[in-house]
Amino acid sequence: MNNRYVVIDVETTGNAPARGDRVIQIGAVVVENNIIVDRFSSFVNPEIPIPPFIEQLTGINDEMVADAPLFEEVAPVILQMLEGSYFVAHNVLFDLNFLQEEFENSGYQRFTGPLLDTVELSRILLLQADGYQLGQLADYLGIVHENPHQADSDAEVTAYLLIELLHRLSRLPLLTLQRMDPFLKKMQSSLEEIVGDLIILKSSKIEDDHGMDYFRQLVLKSFSPIEKEENALQIKMDPSALLEDLSQEMEHYEVRESQQKMMEMVYDAMEDHQHAMIEAGTGVGKSMGYLIPSILYGKREDRPIVVSTHTIQLQQQLLERDIPILKNILPFPFHATVLKGRNNYLCLRKFEQSLDDHSEDNYDTNLTKAQLLVWLTETDQGDVEELNLASGGKLFWHQVKSDSASCLNHRCPWYSRCFYHRKRRAALASDLVITNHALLFSDVKSDAQLLPSYKEVIIDEAHHVEEVVSDHFGIQTDYFVFTRLLERIGHDDDSGLVKKLYQLIETVELPGLEPVLEQIAKELPEAKMEIDELFRSIRAYVLEAKKSSMNDFGRVSYRYGGRDTKSAMWQAILEMVERVLFGLGDLGKSLKKVNKLADEKEEHLNFAQKGLLADFDGLRNQLEEEKEKLRHLLKEVNDNEVFWFEVEAKGAKNAVYLYSKPIVISELLADEFFAKKNSVIMTSATLSVRNSFHYMTSRLGLDDFGPMTANLPSPFSYDQQVKFMVPTDVPLINEVDQETFVAVIARQLHNIAKVTKGRMLVLFTSNDMLRETYNVFKGIIAQDDFVLFGQGIDSGSRARLTKNFKKFEQSILFGTSSFWEGIDIPGDDLSCLVIIRLPFTPPDNPVTAARAEKLKSEGGNPFMELSLPQAIIRFKQGFGRLVRTQRDTGVVFVFDRRITETRYGKSFITSLPPVPVQKGLMHDLLIDLEGWLNES
Repeated sequence: MNNRYVVIDVETTGNAPARGDRVIQIGAVVVENNIIVDRFSSFVNPEIPIPPFIEQLTGINDEMVADAPLFEEVAPVILQMLEGSYFVAHNVLFDLNFLQEEFENSGYQRFTGPLLDTVELSRILLLQADGYQLGQLADYLGIVHENPHQADSDAEVTAYLLIELLHRLSRLPLLTLQRMDPFLKKMQSSLEEIVGDLIILKSSKIEDDHGMDYFRQLVLKSFSPIEKEENALQIKMDPSALLEDLSQEMEHYEVRESQQKMMEMVYDAMEDHQHAMIEAGTGVGKSMGYLIPSILYGKREDRPIVVSTHTIQLQQQLLERDIPILKNILPFPFHATVLKGRNNYLCLRKFEQSLDDHSEDNYDTNLTKAQLLVWLTETDQGDVEELNLASGGKLFWHQVKSDSASCLNHRCPWYSRCFYHRKRRAALASDLVITNHALLFSDVKSDAQLLPSYKEVIIDEAHHVEEVVSDHFGIQTDYFVFTRLLERIGHDDDSGLVKKLYQLIETVELPGLEPVLEQIAKELPEAKMEIDELFRSIRAYVLEAKKSSMNDFGRVSYRYGGRDTKSAMWQAILEMVERVLFGLGDLGKSLKKVNKLADEKEEHLNFAQKGLLADFDGLRNQLEEEKEKLRHLLKEVNDNEVFWFEVEAKGAKNAVYLYSKPIVISELLADEFFAKKNSVIMTSATLSVRNSFHYMTSRLGLDDFGPMTANLPSPFSYDQQVKFMVPTDVPLINEVDQETFVAVIARQLHNIAKVTKGRMLVLFTSNDMLRETYNVFKGIIAQDDFVLFGQGIDSGSRARLTKNFKKFEQSILFGTSSFWEGIDIPGDDLSCLVIIRLPFTPPDNPVTAARAEKLKSEGGNPFMELSLPQAIIRFKQGFGRLVRTQRDTGVVFVFDRRITETRYGKSFITSLPPVPVQKGLMHDLLIDLEGWLNES
């Protein structure tokens, strides 16, 4: 067993050794038997100037390398260290390629030994890390990283990372290693020998399998099911009496009058079977404000309470922070379960069968199979949100995720261990079921078949309800959905399920199946051709009909309906739709025959063969669903829904997306949701407009129910903690062209940043403007110490961008859409919020336009009753990003003068907590701000 690893890191003048980039520093650390035994580091004279960007990144300048040895002088030392060792690096091919080029240029042989890539190994073994950059992994594992982007420090940290990874690999169960082994041959890392040695070592001794569940050649983490406590509790406890106990559990906790009022109101609403709408300002403590009374009420009535959130972050906060505190202060035990949509969970049957299916023998599939084998030994939930999958892994997930269409239910040997069914059983036995709005309203749509039966529900982040309900009662499909389904069905010369059925009839006698498969093989390409032609024609129609700008996703949207029927091209499209529906209908009949023939011989089929047919029938059902969606979207256009296309203006010739949504959801919610529940409590920091709930209650269908309402103010002293400034010398966008506007705001943002020392969140209403401003602003700050992040420009999720923003002292973050809400940056990390424009939805947005037309036709005022309230709620969300605790202070700049110069603009200000508004020239405002910041 080779136990010697040489961990290498190089700093270089660029990233292309073939184009003359050179090494400027090298670090090497030798690890033997999981201990660091030797180190080497040296600057290297590259004999070319170090570019400014590299100097800024690494801190290494020309002076530092001027007297350093040439690479040919350090090469012998490195080669001697590498002899008989693994070459290890973080992103191994980068460092290896540089060294190979340098070795060759210096007259030495290239390295030919085994490689280990700690990025790849981390992807397999550290599935829940936020990211796989060296700094992110060091943070995740608590490894001190003193000098990032210096080769000696990076090599040292990578060595400690390697030791941890080898330790984790050695702790994996023998069976997991054996199942992983076939998938290692495609890896960049030479893992086969290491894993092979571990298999030999573990085979020679009895393994401690405590905490593990061995079943059907897979190893899962053991689990204990939740037991339902049947008895209702005789509880006569005042919810607010528990508030004193919270101060023992929560740092800096203070009893707040608004939180007490919220608790009383939630309890009373449930007691009186009333609906309620509660706006709870930042700092009220709304999660405890609804959790405590609802758990007390649910326990007393022996009924589950459902809590629904819009974001995963809030679900995690409830489960990981709030529920453990409540378990400590409540005088009785209770169970809480998070339940998500079925597609979030792994199907163990599909995964087991995928391990023996080598038709997709590519790098991404092999890597993902190895990842999931490791994950099964760690996960309690089987929830994809725990994983950090690459794009190829996400594609594979679609093949192994749980779904109702292909589920064998009780006939499946995995049924008792199935992650989704375990979650459903846990939810049935729980006092509190935490879910998301998407599943909550999918349950309403599917007639209450997804969640446990409930009568009381708390909806947090309730300002999203209209949009989520519209999505869930709407319909969408696209070209790629059809092509993926047809590819997975496949025909006899590729890796689809049809080929597997041909293999099945070689081992099981299924009379009549072969001619049906031949018919499918004929019908599939015909259906694919008709679908291609349809979607290509729709794209051409949209681009011809709407020669306009793209939306924020780089797509052109086109609302279609009655006026299109007069077009000859539209009539041609409808004829193509008929051909597609006819072709898919024929294909569907042939697919159905397969399962009918197989069902007759079911007793002769083994579990894997039954699984294959279940998957096949699942795909048939999905194809039928998509066919019916297409029929509705193109053949059943009506006045109660809005229908539109989105096409990729610069994408593939058939990149077309079709949508429909109900224009009004109030009646649907009133009849199907509010009328069927005893008590629905809706809460958010942003439900009222100008201190009235009328907009929300009418949009959501609550007017006839007379809900209880309350506006509970934040305990923060906004007049002391916040400056609200409106510069009068920033032009409105319609007063100048966009290029001038962008130049002005970039310059003014720089002026503000110099006073606030960065720590700025800048909110845009358009990706296009964000990108343009980012490019101009980056040029202005080139000589400064500011670190700039842009949503959609710098890679990473919202959570990752926020984390990176917090890392640097003088950081500035440009965000749009999702950054207007749901990010939490308390303390000194954020001291300035800039709102570029008031967040009105573009009037050509298909849904907004259709709702506005409907309102107008009923004699309403679309601007005052729809556009303005929507914008005010979004504005309040943006404003709420700045002050997250009683100790936060900061400034809000609004670059849109309409807020003070128009009558409707003042509605934005009256909807905020009391905060004085300052207007003036930017220069004067900044002088005032500087003095205020110095004082605070």
